[in-house]
Amino acid sequence: MELNGTRTLVAGATGVLGGGIARSLQKDGARLVLAGRDGDRLSALARELGDVPTAGFEALDLERCAAVVDEAADHLGGLDLLVVAFGVAAFGPGEEAGDVIIEHLLTVNTMAPMAMGRRAVQRMDGSGTLAVISAILADVPTPGMAAYSASKAGLSAWLTALRGEQRRRGVTVFDIRPPHIETGLAGRALEGEAPPMKEGATRDELVGLVVDGIRDGRRELAFDLQKREWTGR
Repeated sequence: MELNGTRTLVAGATGVLGGGIARSLQKDGARLVLAGRDGDRLSALARELGDVPTAGFEALDLERCAAVVDEAADHLGGLDLLVVAFGVAAFGPGEEAGDVIIEHLLTVNTMAPMAMGRRAVQRMDGSGTLAVISAILADVPTPGMAAYSASKAGLSAWLTALRGEQRRRGVTVFDIRPPHIETGLAGRALEGEAPPMKEGATRDELVGLVVDGIRDGRRELAFDLQKREWTGR
C-alpha cells in the first residue's frame, strides 16, 4: 500500500501504540482521522500532528464504533486504511472471572474491533487495509489470563475468516499479534494483577513493524516465544 495520501482512521490513537502509529503514518504522508476515548489526549495529539480531525468513542458502545468509521470516511472522502489499536486486560484464574468482566473483555477486545472492521470494509472502495493489533495470547492462551486470551483468540479467528472473504475484493486484513510490550495496559487491568512478564519487544520496534507491514501488504505479524523472533507473511 502506498501510504502517501492514504485515507486513514487510527482507532485507539490516544494509546501508546496508536499514537506512535499515527505519528509514523503521518510522516509517510497519510491523511489522518484520530479516534479515541480520552478527549484531552486526543486533542493534544491532534494539535501535535497539525490539527488533524478527531472523533471520540467508547469501545463498549458498538453502534458508536461503527459510526466513527462512517464519520472518518465521510470526512476523508473514503477510507483506505483502518488501524485498530485499543484493548483492555484482566488477570486471574479462569473460574473466578465474573460475567461482567468477561462481557467487558469480549466487547472491547473482540466485538468493538469487529464492529469497526465490518463498517470499514463496507466503506473501502474495492481495496484497502484493515490492520488490527491483537496479542500473542491468540496463539498462546495463558494460565491466569483465560478470559483475556479468549477475547484475543476470538478476534484473530474472525480476522482470519474475514481475510478469506475479502481477498477477491482486494482488501488486506493484517492481524498483528505482538508479545508483551510495556504500554501501561497491564497496570490498568479490569481485574487482577499481571504476573511478571518479560517484554518481548519495544514500542518503537512494534510501531515500525506495523507500519512496514501495512506498506508491504502483510497479512500476519506474530512472535515466536521459543526463538524470540518475529514471524509473519
